[in-house]
Amino acid sequence: MVSRMTLRPVLTALALVLGVLFAPGVGVLGSGATQAHADTKLTHAQAAARFSSSGITWSSSGGCSNRNVATCTSFDQLNLATAQGAQTLKSATGCALNITGGTETGHASGTYSHWNGYKLDFGKSTCLTNYVHGVFTYIGLRGDGAPQYKSGSGNVYADEGNHWDVTYYNCGGC
Repeated sequence: MVSRMTLRPVLTALALVLGVLFAPGVGVLGSGATQAHADTKLTHAQAAARFSSSGITWSSSGGCSNRNVATCTSFDQLNLATAQGAQTLKSATGCALNITGGTETGHASGTYSHWNGYKLDFGKSTCLTNYVHGVFTYIGLRGDGAPQYKSGSGNVYADEGNHWDVTYYNCGGC
């Protein structure tokens, strides 16, 4: 017969192990999906409709939306949370927002990249810059020298000179 004093630590340890194994995206029995693969993806048309409904504009130097052409501005495969983050930014700032870069080829690679749907570029404006500087926390220079600011929700805004490069880890409190 097993005593209560022996059984309790065993059950506690078992509960902890099972919690790790079955946690989303963690452990051998979990989904195995990481955040980069688990996000809801939008088509260009779906994202464009969201942006239009929020008063967000977009432009491209090539006047196109082909994801495979670097001079286009595409929203194909944009994460839903990224689109929602832009909508949250628009409603929070009241600024005119113009997206100049989306998921098209030609940006830096990486897990949290434009291509993987985590980033948008916004044209610079005094309104947006004043908001970022006044509300978000300066967190230092990025490896390429771009000053970075972090929102309260954890999204990162990098000042790349003529535009803001924004990494959306979440929808910004939508």
